[in-house]
Amino acid sequence: MNNIYNFFASLNITLANGLFALGATVASYILMHGALILFRRRLGQLSEERQHRTIAQVLSKTLARTGAVAIFATAALIGLSVLDLPEPWETRLGHLWFFTLGMQAAMFLHRAVKIGARRYFVTHGRGAANDQVTVAHTVVIWLLQTTVWVVFVLALLSNLGINVTTFIASLGIGGVAIALAVQNILGDLFASMSIAVDKPFEVGDSITVDKVSGTVEHVGLKSTRLRAVGGEQIIMSNAELLRNTVFNFKRMSTRRIQFTLRACPATPPQLAARVPEMLREIVGKHDKARFGRAHLKTVDQNWIEYEIVYTMLDADYELYMDTQQAINLDAMQMFADLEISTAPRPQRLLLQEAPATPAEVRGPATAAANEYAPDAAPAIVTPRQVKH
Repeated sequence: MNNIYNFFASLNITLANGLFALGATVASYILMHGALILFRRRLGQLSEERQHRTIAQVLSKTLARTGAVAIFATAALIGLSVLDLPEPWETRLGHLWFFTLGMQAAMFLHRAVKIGARRYFVTHGRGAANDQVTVAHTVVIWLLQTTVWVVFVLALLSNLGINVTTFIASLGIGGVAIALAVQNILGDLFASMSIAVDKPFEVGDSITVDKVSGTVEHVGLKSTRLRAVGGEQIIMSNAELLRNTVFNFKRMSTRRIQFTLRACPATPPQLAARVPEMLREIVGKHDKARFGRAHLKTVDQNWIEYEIVYTMLDADYELYMDTQQAINLDAMQMFADLEISTAPRPQRLLLQEAPATPAEVRGPATAAANEYAPDAAPAIVTPRQVKH
């Protein structure tokens, strides 16, 4: 008993000061406990409102892990703070404050990261493979929680007066070395997480990536497997896949078609003017085809060219091919009915014989004479024209 009395006496703590500190501790505990209950009750009310539901639920579940021990430790520190303690106890009390508040903040962040990341992946990972979502949110949660505790430990060591600069530099160098060693694996892993959350494509979608086309069969942690039209399996790394532009044909709601028809340039203008309207009627016969336009686009010495644009209201590829085939056949019949030729303009070939030599035209004697009279005019040979 005397030892306890001597200890308090060495700290300059009288009975009145001790009772006052005890009262401050009890009052602080009651106030913090009551404020926590009221705050959680208010969060429960806000969680019923749609605009504040997500944040309120995350905060409510985070504060649910606040234990009585943490509240009592904080209340005890408040009680000790009202005392005028000598050194080094005042410094130690400051360290205890930092440890208690930092520990509680780290626990709150630890819990909030877990709840928030889980809610995010559940909300944005619908329709993705379960193993992808599980691995993705596990890795992300682990990285974030590890970061929280590393920061807390480093801050605590710095508060205790330990120089952590060298330790932080060592961690940075080690982290860079590890990242360089496993950058491809980590790149594919995070790309898999991005596919699971963002869902640019899903299993069963028909996609084209960098001149590679196929149907998605499986999206793994490191690679994605496609089944090509020819039947072979194509395996692409997730990072390389997302590095390129992905064309997802399964998510097409409509299909825009543009094609051309050519006819002979000798077609009379009266017949050529009737073709666009007749093409409108041909395309309009199909329920799933919405006519866009048809124009005489090009007129040159070889062709006259019509450009036709229409939209398929159904993205099914086989339906598009059947419709296009029917339109082509009707267009062929239309040209036949109008007696419009689809052949190019006939080509004329001009053949010209090589000029005859003076020996061939005038004979040996004349050729011999030309050797001594080089300025004499040679005989002229008329070319023949051959028409094809």
